[in-house]
Amino acid sequence: MTRLSVSKAREEFPEIVNRAAYGKERTIVSRRGKDLAAVIPMDDLRLLERLARKEMDRIDLEDARAALKEAEEKGTIPLRDLMRELGD
Repeated sequence: MTRLSVSKAREEFPEIVNRAAYGKERTIVSRRGKDLAAVIPMDDLRLLERLARKEMDRIDLEDARAALKEAEEKGTIPLRDLMRELGD
């Protein structure tokens, strides 16, 4: 993977984009030795987005299962009773 400073990346930006688009190359852009951003192929971005959605779905599913388990263990109350308790 290529690593370039911001100033060098600015000079070579069209080439970096072409290498990402057609050569599937990833380029990290850094400043003072600190990585700031990356130019990646669109296929990589789509994969990252898909993986992020799957991870969020997994977390949501875990949370839902935990809530159902808690409801089974502690019981539930009707909405009407809760509204009365809250003063609505």
